[in-house]
Parts: sequence; structure tokens; C-alpha cells
Amino acid sequence: MLKPSETAYVPFVSVENMMRLVLHVGVETMLAELAAEIERDFARWPLFDKTPRVASHSDIGVIELMPTSDGETYGFKYVNGHPSNTRQGLQTVTAFGLLADVATGYPLMLSEMTILTALRTAATSAMAAKWLAPQGATTMAMIGNGAQAEFQALGFKAICGISEVRLYDIDPAATAKCARNLAGRGLKVVACRSAEEAIMGAQIVTTCTADKQYATILTDNMVGSGIHINAVGGDCPGKTELHRDILLRAGIFVEYPPQTRIEGEIQQLSPDHPVTELWQVIAGQAQGRTDARQITLFDSVGFAIEDFSALRYVHSRLKESGLFQRLDMIADPDDPRDLFGMILRAEAAKAA
Repeated sequence: MLKPSETAYVPFVSVENMMRLVLHVGVETMLAELAAEIERDFARWPLFDKTPRVASHSDIGVIELMPTSDGETYGFKYVNGHPSNTRQGLQTVTAFGLLADVATGYPLMLSEMTILTALRTAATSAMAAKWLAPQGATTMAMIGNGAQAEFQALGFKAICGISEVRLYDIDPAATAKCARNLAGRGLKVVACRSAEEAIMGAQIVTTCTADKQYATILTDNMVGSGIHINAVGGDCPGKTELHRDILLRAGIFVEYPPQTRIEGEIQQLSPDHPVTELWQVIAGQAQGRTDARQITLFDSVGFAIEDFSALRYVHSRLKESGLFQRLDMIADPDDPRDLFGMILRAEAAKAA
């Protein structure tokens, strides 16, 4: 067979190389750098193509495509959310993503995004809290201690200066796993027996559960003044974590309202309920937290621009790290109009 030309190859970041990149950069450093990249893209939000993710829902989960472009680079992510997968020993969320050059349409990089999605979600959460959480916050309650929990805890430590994380999950094994993984990482880790216990003394509350149902992880009487809520659990129509009355008391900040009103906590509210887009706060066009007693809520559902930022960050690290493989993905005939001729030449080379 004929050897592919250099144009045929596309860099591919495997799960193994993504883990190597995280270790090469350092988990907390990578979270902080991702947060800075996401914040820069939020500051130029109007430049991006924006659309609610394209979702295919079933009774047991969802499969989604998340595309965007800044006019020069295009990116998309494929991601699923299947909460029952863990009962089969499978991940709830898996993902991969691609960057492409708008000028030619040629792919620039293909990457795993299961690990990268966890990193970008935690980076986005902590970036939002930097603008919305009460000043001097040191303690976070982490309700839901599954695959995302450690990333969230370390993101808030690296970006917001959190020193204590209080853990609760309905499955004590998940809490034990999370506490074990966070040991020795500069955080005081407290395992709790209830959500009520977990939020005692916390200035930030992160809810990160996966069940596809209307749930009440936080009731209204659990949330006092001045708290910042980071509602990050896997989102879709028919899935919530907060009691509606909390939303009515809070200043609500979102990524992209047309998507959040379908999938986020605010699906419980009227379609015209006021919300603030986070990019406007970052760009200086809207206020974040207005006073120390305000309850702020980041109704996070994840948006394509965050994935775009994460993919561009990884792409920027390829040359320096060398942590990628080259995939023969693009047909590159000698004459762009003679695609069939490639097959004929391959046939001739095989016969020879």
C-alpha cells in the first residue's frame, strides 16, 4: 500500500496521552490554565456561533453533539449521559471531540474528552465561582461524590482557594473513594452522613448528581444567605437537583439561556424568569454578586464554547509535549479531483 502523505495525518490525543498530559502539566495547574482559557473565550462570547446542543434522548440517557466556531476554528464534542451505566461497570459519561480549520475544513486534532470534560467542567465551575462566590470562601460542600467530584474539589482549591471540602453521597462507597483520592492534596476532607451535615459551615455548595429525575438534593431551608450554589449535576430535560423555592431566592447565572432553560434548574421556572449570562459578568456588562447576603446560583449545564476552549488548550500543548499519535484520517490524492485514482494506485502497489 502507498504511504500516506503528511497532509493525511491528524493528531490524536488518546486517553493514555491525556492522562500523561495531565501529569506532565500537573492537575491543579492544568485546571487553572483551562479556567483562564475558558474565561478568555467567555470574554469574546459574541464572536461564537451558538446553538443548544443537538440531543437524542432515550428513557435511560442522552447522546449529544455540541458544536461551535469563532470564525477561525471549529470544534465539536460528542458526549453521552447514561446514569445506569455504572451498574454495568461502564462510565456515565464518555466523550470525544474534534477541532478543525474553518478556512479549509481540515481537522486539526481529534481527542478523547471523557477526562477532558471532567477537567473543563471543574475549571468552568471554579471560574464562575471566582466571580460569584462570597469573598474569602474557604469551605465547599460536595454533594454527589462520583466521577466529577475530585476534579471539582481540586479546581476550587486551585482557582478559588478552598481549603476544606465536605463530602456527601447517598452511596458511602463513593464518599470513601473521593476522600481516599483527595488525601494528601492539601485539602481538609470531611466525610459526612447527610447533605445537611455537609453544608454546615460551607460558603459554596456544589451539587453533582447524575440520576435522570426531578430530585431535591437541596431543600429551601438548607440554603442560608450568602451561599454560592454550583449546580453542576448531569443536566437534561426532566432532571433537577434544587427545590424551586431556592431558585426564586437566588441571583441566577447561566451559560447560554436557550439551552439552560431546556436542561438546567431553571426549567422549573417560567420561560421569562430573569437570569444573567455569565459572559456578561466577565465582560463587565453585568454585575455578579451584589452583596454578601445574596444567594448566587451558577446553573451550569455545560456549553460548547467550554469544550472549544479545552480542545484549543490541548492543541496548544501538542508540539511542546509530543503527547499524541498521528492518525491517517484524510484522503490526499495527487489530484484533488481524482479520489478513485487513489484506490487504483493502492491496487497497483498491492499487486506489485
